[in-house]
Amino acid sequence: MLYQFLLNFVDTFGFLNVFKYITFRTGLSLFTSLIIVLLIGGPFINFFSKRKIFNPIRDDGPEDHIVKKIGTPTMGGVIILFGLLVSVLCWGDLSNVSVLFCIYIAISFGLLGAFDDYKKIRHANSSGISSKFKILSQIILAILGIGFFIYFIDYQEITNLYFPFFKNLIINLGWFFIPFSVFVIVGSSNAVNLTDGLDGLATVPVILVAGCFAFISYVTGNIVFSNYLQIPYIEGTGEVSIFCGAIIGSCLGFLWFNAPPAKIFMGDTGSLALGGSLGAVGIITKHEIVLAITGGLFVLEAVSVMVQVISFKLTGKRIFRMAPIHHHFEKKGWPESTVVIRFWIISIILAMIGLATLKLR
Repeated sequence: MLYQFLLNFVDTFGFLNVFKYITFRTGLSLFTSLIIVLLIGGPFINFFSKRKIFNPIRDDGPEDHIVKKIGTPTMGGVIILFGLLVSVLCWGDLSNVSVLFCIYIAISFGLLGAFDDYKKIRHANSSGISSKFKILSQIILAILGIGFFIYFIDYQEITNLYFPFFKNLIINLGWFFIPFSVFVIVGSSNAVNLTDGLDGLATVPVILVAGCFAFISYVTGNIVFSNYLQIPYIEGTGEVSIFCGAIIGSCLGFLWFNAPPAKIFMGDTGSLALGGSLGAVGIITKHEIVLAITGGLFVLEAVSVMVQVISFKLTGKRIFRMAPIHHHFEKKGWPESTVVIRFWIISIILAMIGLATLKLR
């Protein structure tokens, strides 16, 4: 809104032309969300601490994990979303369908996560809402958002699936694009949620993936760069960079409070919203497979849970000492900081591989 308001005075004040540049507004978006989260983070933590709105801890986790985490406020995703949304509303083009789609996914999945966090706090256990209800709600919300996006987006090849490393390998999914997109958004949302189990573990990988897709969004929406890199050109996609910049800034600000030892957890409010948003960005830019590469850590965490459940149901035996896999390494005696930093390193490597796919075609 602020961006569109300032454009009214471009003829009078020529320097305001700078706001037409997506790169400039992406930087502003990052900086704005960062400052907002840093400013409201402390008061928010104090407010929740005084009212004992704490995160229920799994009683089957590592013993020192239970001792260290108990009494830590949750629902920090509220400040992430607040910083993100205010920043996007200030510097984004709100007439852009892709931006509106991202905002919808962030808000709707954030509200679902907040309801889950509320149930956990209310009943003082880590169960929250049932898995079936959560998944069904996510699917419905994703279908509504994708339906809106497909109806209004002006891009005929939206149902195409592009493969990295292969220049001409393109599959038109047709109507299967809808369930595929639902899978990407819901899967990404839950994968980030499963990863969010240690201090800062999910926050930094989200920043890295958002950073990669801020760049991918920009080049996808730029006809010169997209032609040079031989990736699909999608008009208006560059505006999504501003949304990604807001994610980076909000998460950087949140990391200030979430760094070990964490003063607050993002809860499902943050993890479901951030994961769903990254899935939406992957769909908008037509880089769904690259999303799975850059967010490979999230995929690993989700797969570890699925393998553990399937193995136990079929054989009665567990492959990992505990799932998600970050708890497996805790059970093996790795200090929490070691697990987190090594997983960050893996995320950095995967982010670089994901960006490399833009040129290796």
